[in-house]
Amino acid sequence: MKNFEERLERLEELGDNIRKPELPLDDALKAFEEGIRLARSLEKDLEKVESRIEVLMNGPEVKADTPPELDLFNGGD
Repeated sequence: MKNFEERLERLEELGDNIRKPELPLDDALKAFEEGIRLARSLEKDLEKVESRIEVLMNGPEVKADTPPELDLFNGGD
């Protein structure tokens, strides 16, 4: 899979091509279908980034002098 920037560039290229009046209808439809797939994949990536940013911005603050909780690894019965 191509990275975000490559897919965005391809989407822009498809948009430019679709606007050309000499483009046959079948080719325009294929470009539109590819564009829809690309737009959806880009939207998913943006949602993931947005979620990560929200976690970073709103996540719990960990103080540097707070010792780590290790009880999760003690097997504790």
